[in-house]
Amino acid sequence: MSFDSKHFLASVSAAPGVYRMLDAQGDTLYIGKAKRLKARLASYFRGTLNAKTQALVGRIADIQVTVTRTETEALLLEQTLIKELRPPYNILLRDDKSYPFVFVSDRHPYPALEYKRARARRDDGRYLGPYPSSGAVRESLSLMQKIFRIRNCEDSVFAHRTRPCLQYQIQRCSAPCVDYISEQDYRRDLEHAVMCLEGKSEQVTDELTAAMERASQALAFEEAARLRDQVQHLRQLQARQFVDTEGGDADIIALAERPGALCVSVISVRQGRMLGASHYAPSNGLDLGVEALLGEFVSQLYLGQSREAPSEVITTHPLPDRDLLQDALTAHAGKRVRLAHQVRGHRAQWLQLAQTNAEQQLASQLANQQQLAKRFAALRDALDMPDTPQRLECFDISHSHGEATVASCVVFDHQGPVKSDYRRFNIEGVAAGDDYAAMRQALTRRFKRLQDGEGKRPDVLVVDGGKGQLNMAREVFTELGIADIRLLGVAKGTTRKAGLETLFIETVERSLALDGASPALHLIQHIRDESHRFAITGHRTRRDKARRTSTLQDIPGVGPKRRRELLRYFGGLQGVRKASRQDLSKVPGISASLAEAIHQALHG
Repeated sequence: MSFDSKHFLASVSAAPGVYRMLDAQGDTLYIGKAKRLKARLASYFRGTLNAKTQALVGRIADIQVTVTRTETEALLLEQTLIKELRPPYNILLRDDKSYPFVFVSDRHPYPALEYKRARARRDDGRYLGPYPSSGAVRESLSLMQKIFRIRNCEDSVFAHRTRPCLQYQIQRCSAPCVDYISEQDYRRDLEHAVMCLEGKSEQVTDELTAAMERASQALAFEEAARLRDQVQHLRQLQARQFVDTEGGDADIIALAERPGALCVSVISVRQGRMLGASHYAPSNGLDLGVEALLGEFVSQLYLGQSREAPSEVITTHPLPDRDLLQDALTAHAGKRVRLAHQVRGHRAQWLQLAQTNAEQQLASQLANQQQLAKRFAALRDALDMPDTPQRLECFDISHSHGEATVASCVVFDHQGPVKSDYRRFNIEGVAAGDDYAAMRQALTRRFKRLQDGEGKRPDVLVVDGGKGQLNMAREVFTELGIADIRLLGVAKGTTRKAGLETLFIETVERSLALDGASPALHLIQHIRDESHRFAITGHRTRRDKARRTSTLQDIPGVGPKRRRELLRYFGGLQGVRKASRQDLSKVPGISASLAEAIHQALHG
């Protein structure tokens, strides 16, 4: 059976990451990295390919992806996996006798930052590294050149310049060749660049911030602006490089669950560097809760298999009998093993990355064509329909105490979610909190358009909200004379637990209770949860647009002192706007909750 690229690409992430192409035996054919996984992988299945790439694509049976935060992390992970797995279609180095370094000469008054390969460090200058790949060295050099304007020309070119070159014109060099900068100032910039490459960027940032304030007080505004730009670039650099600058040996285990499917992703970090991700789809025949299920998984992973436990295992959920399991892992591994689930800083970002990978893998599982076909067939039987439905639509309502009410319409077919056909309806002119009137307005607008020839006709309309919303949908269909679309109402059980829903077919008198393991119920839960997510997202966007504030002065809790700290830390308001929630929380006096409020106010 050939690889179904269409269904795979429908669910793959657009984030940066690494992909592994596997053959029918599960062996790795090729490992690559991408700035945008979706676009890069799509390129293998369209357009003109050379003969060797066609041969590779013809052998693909599966593709596994690992999402990373940045392309730099993807590059480092790619090289780690290539060295470990040595896939036949990758370029493999013949040996590891020489390594890429960043070199700084001690024999020149204005040294350059140079790329150099060597077996070991010599006595002709400073060697920074070794780096995992030549690409990592060149990217580091490009960043330092951009931030600190360090020259990159050959010594022979430098010695014969009579006027600045193009690098000076584009602000990538300070032109020491024609004495536009003193040797002392150039050495200071060079030392700052070296400190950043050695992992001391926080110290450099503090020094530059202090210099920026001194320049501003001395009314040297052009110099202050240059230093501000350096601070902002360094803050962005620090935010990107958390995986490679923080130490630690850990496995990060995340569980993602949707009706009828679950995935556990394990990310391995050794000496602060991510080595890869593994994905598992354990069965849950006993319908265990997520905490119990994750505890069983961790126990089997390290005690039932040959996998060696690291110093720390971080999970998305607290594990039952944590102390007992921690003692057992410690005894089995012969070293102290710590179990944790509430973590901060870079470990919290590792945990978020593992959760992202688990959700991405789960989305790929749910997009499997055979599984979707089975669910649609089961729904046909459950609803006693003569033909298998081809198109489902589901409506839901979202608001905050009646504010910014939004109705969502999501669409599923045999390929899964049809996101191009999703629609949102901003509800106007109804009483605050009147969900029935909101549903009436959304359904009337949608199906009047359908009668006017706009859009496609669904076979089944799913309405979230139970009896009342189903009755409202029935009234709309009666008013519009629609009789060929099957109506299905979904009411949550008394405990509101997934799997205990009650379904109403056409009318509230005809109820249907499906088993929690029913593929038909899993399909209904999937589209219901997707409509709920889409409605909430639309509601928050509409609400936040109305509330959005553009300046720090208007944000509650941000007084003059905190504004000053924010502007000082990020080098200006533009830097504050670019900062993530995690970056904002690093500023002295800014708590995680206040960072969230600031980010929300500036971005909505």
